[in-house]
This record gives sequence, C-alpha cells and structure tokens, in this order.
Amino acid sequence: MRIVIAGGHGQIALRLERLLAARGDEAVGIIRNPQQSEDLRAAGAEPLVLDLESASAEEVAEALRGADAAVFAAGAGPNSGTERKGSVDRGAAVLFADAAEHAGVRRYIVISSMGADPDHPGTEVFDAYLRAKGEADAYVRSRAALAWTVLRPGMLTNDAGTGQVLLKASTGRGPVPRDDVAAVLLELLDTPATAGLTLELISGNVPVTVAVKDVAGN
Repeated sequence: MRIVIAGGHGQIALRLERLLAARGDEAVGIIRNPQQSEDLRAAGAEPLVLDLESASAEEVAEALRGADAAVFAAGAGPNSGTERKGSVDRGAAVLFADAAEHAGVRRYIVISSMGADPDHPGTEVFDAYLRAKGEADAYVRSRAALAWTVLRPGMLTNDAGTGQVLLKASTGRGPVPRDDVAAVLLELLDTPATAGLTLELISGNVPVTVAVKDVAGN
C-alpha cells in the first residue's frame, strides 16, 4: 500500500511509518520543515515538504494522488495558540479531507482527541483545541466520498507498547502508549470494515488485532 500521512514528523506518525516500512508498504510523510526529512527517511518513509496551512487543495491532492489511504496526524502542537488550533487542527484537516476527495483517495483515517467536540465550552487554549478537533471530525464525517475512521486516543504516553488495548465507541478516560496507537492505526488501515466509525482508544487487555476485528464486526 501507499499511505500518505499529514504531520509526518509527529511522534505517532513516525511510529506508523516504521511499521509500514517494516512490512514493505510505502509511507509518505507530509512535513513543513525540510530539516525533518532525514528523520522520516530513517523511519523508512518518503518525506514530502508541503505546508498545509498555505497549500491549496489542488497541491495537496497532487501529493495524495495514487495513494491507497490518507492519515491525518498533523497538529499545531502543545505550545501553539488558539489561532493555530483553527488553522491546523481544524483547517488543515478539512483541507486534507477535501484533497483526498479530489485525488480519489477513499480511505481516510483521522487521529483526533478524546473529548473533541465542536460545542466544547471554555476559553482556554485546550478548549479551543477540542473545539477545532471536533469541528474537523464533524466535517470529515460529513464527506460521503470518504471511507473515514476517526480514532480518539486517551492520554498519550511514551511507555513501551503492550499490544493490549480497549477500543470502543466510548471507553472512558485513560492513558495509551503512542506505540499502541500506531499499531491500531496499522490495523485500521488493513480493516476497511471500520469505515464510518468514531472510536476511543486506551490501554486495555485485548490484543490490537482482536480489538479492531471486534469493532469491525468480524
């Protein structure tokens, strides 16, 4: 498969790229900073320099053309302000979804956030983040041309993955290693029957493969 990942230098994205490369798939990571290219190559991915805050839908569609799936893993980052929550966490996600449609890429996976809600109240930056992610999720879920899956992990950690998770429409809050998020993403890419699902993810006691098959109804 050829998988194009927005936010290709993110911690989860790099893990996913390593998993894809290890099994012979082609991972393409979209990055804004060309200095990150070597990190992607080290992960086995092809870097593609493109700024999703300024690129047109046509430019992004060209990057997606010929892909088997698109993964939105970009984010403004914890030190960014309210404005960039709108331009990246919402705006870039909408742009990437539009571009996937234009390029004819149906399979579309979003890494969202637990608690994402377009109507989330509050005036803090994190409140703006949850609203932006919620608005982006709602937009993606409205696109009939996309076979979308929205994944909402709990509190992300850098602990070693266990391969054991809880994956459901609603899990309650809890931590999850980034290793296990990447493993779930890989399994979702292999499981088209998870299209149309919004899923929460935390650590649990079900093997990743089984957890994904369960939510897919297999």
